[in-house]
Amino acid sequence: MPLGIDIDLVSLLLPLFVGVPLLGAGLTIIFRKAMWFQHVVLFAILGAALAASIGLIFLTQDGSAISSRLGEWGSLVGIPFAADMFSALMLTTTALLAVVCAWFAAASGYSREPFFVPLTLVLMTGVFGTLLTADIFNFFVFIEVMLVPSYGLYAMTIYRRGGDLQLGGMRLFITANLLASTMLLTGVGLVYGTYGAVNLGQLYGAAKEDPATAVAMSIAMLAMLIKASVVPIHSWLARSYPYTSPAVTALFSGLHTKVGVYALYRWYSIIYDGDARWLWILVLLFTLTMVIGVFGAVGEKTTREILTFHMVSQLGYILMGVALFTQLGMTAGIFYLVHHMIVKASLFMSTGAVEVKYGTGELGKITNISKREPMMAVAFFAAALSLAGIPPFSGFVAKFSLLLGTWQAGQVYAFFAMIVVSLITLLSMLKIWKGMFWGDRTLPATAPRQDQDPDGPNATLGGGVASYPETPAEQAANDAPVGSATRVVTQERYEDEAYVIEDTADAKPRVGFWLGAPAVITALLTLAIGLGAEVLLRWAGVAADGLMDPTTYLEAVMQ
Repeated sequence: MPLGIDIDLVSLLLPLFVGVPLLGAGLTIIFRKAMWFQHVVLFAILGAALAASIGLIFLTQDGSAISSRLGEWGSLVGIPFAADMFSALMLTTTALLAVVCAWFAAASGYSREPFFVPLTLVLMTGVFGTLLTADIFNFFVFIEVMLVPSYGLYAMTIYRRGGDLQLGGMRLFITANLLASTMLLTGVGLVYGTYGAVNLGQLYGAAKEDPATAVAMSIAMLAMLIKASVVPIHSWLARSYPYTSPAVTALFSGLHTKVGVYALYRWYSIIYDGDARWLWILVLLFTLTMVIGVFGAVGEKTTREILTFHMVSQLGYILMGVALFTQLGMTAGIFYLVHHMIVKASLFMSTGAVEVKYGTGELGKITNISKREPMMAVAFFAAALSLAGIPPFSGFVAKFSLLLGTWQAGQVYAFFAMIVVSLITLLSMLKIWKGMFWGDRTLPATAPRQDQDPDGPNATLGGGVASYPETPAEQAANDAPVGSATRVVTQERYEDEAYVIEDTADAKPRVGFWLGAPAVITALLTLAIGLGAEVLLRWAGVAADGLMDPTTYLEAVMQ
């Protein structure tokens, strides 16, 4: 702990990560008709959480840990909170993504839904709680706090555009998460029944030493594998995330599965004490996740379906760190986790901005828009290169470090699988680039416009896009032969007037600055992390040391 810092005062900060967003949710419900007030509260709380999280990084960069406990019922009874470098990195990244995704939702009009802001704040209450609690039962409680508003956020999509795919996606999303929650509660109950404890400080090494506890804990671990969408229990993610709104997809991508990843790292480090007997199973599962996830993306036709399958594949990379359970492997895995959360959100927001304004994310329906939307084209291209592991972006450092860790651990098959999957990932990103941003012609899938009333009868999801039928003249124009890639006929309608534009290179972009900025900011961030990788690598190394030897964390928990 840095000199001059009162540790008791700092420890009071931890419960505020849970209490303040929950209080803000209550306030925004009371003043739900004052939309400006809701947005002020949302960004103020998320901004404060981001600032406090960054502060925790600097407070724990020496390897120390901070703890706090709610309730005066004895040293091991109550609601324990604890934070080390791993917690601080996760808090910072999730808070950052919450800010940019809320920005994206506000710019796309989706945040104007009556309960979007309070539901988002309750969601963040649950996320922050899972990252800070040092008790597996309270972890379950915070998981449920996170899930309930998530169902509400997804349901808003059904209200706006309730097609069969949306309804099916929501059913699958709810079913998978309810199954994971039921298994988690069952596992926690059995752990308490066999070992008599749920506090991480008391459970250190329990699954390694006691076979009954190992069986009980395996049920809870399986629940987290479902949450993290690990093969063969991964398809729920790919068949639910693409069918909510672009704003909610981007938000969920950085939160839901990553909570499962966090638990797998933390629990295997403490409760299993890095038991080497089961690591080969984890290596096999996570290698299959990489391979099956990337091949699943090959046959998809929309940007979000492709990106969601890649999300499954990349989670295999992230979790390979804990499967190796070496200092280098864990460092690379944690670095990869932070990189992936930022890059994936950027990709969902760049393609999501196009979907919001053009009415579709299906490849081939709207193409060759790179000249018209250069900001989105650059943001997508940068994030796509990072996802594929091309220098100088953060993805190159993440994959190179993990490859070194895998080779060092002697996992040759996983090493070569990572290389092959990276090549296929690059090809998939080029598929999106060609199908949306490049191509031979521009096809107007809809005639979108900026609607004056985002909640009006003609508005679609997000409040910014509306579809109108073509006039006979427009239909004839669009059916005419196209002379070149840049001189094509598109249609636009603003203020209920139709315009035919023949040169898309000179046309005004539909994706404005405020809608495109979140994707650009996160794309620039992945470049900055790649160029200054030594900073994040150092922090990830401290976090890995804390997981390899959790003594300091456990001492803080047991205070």
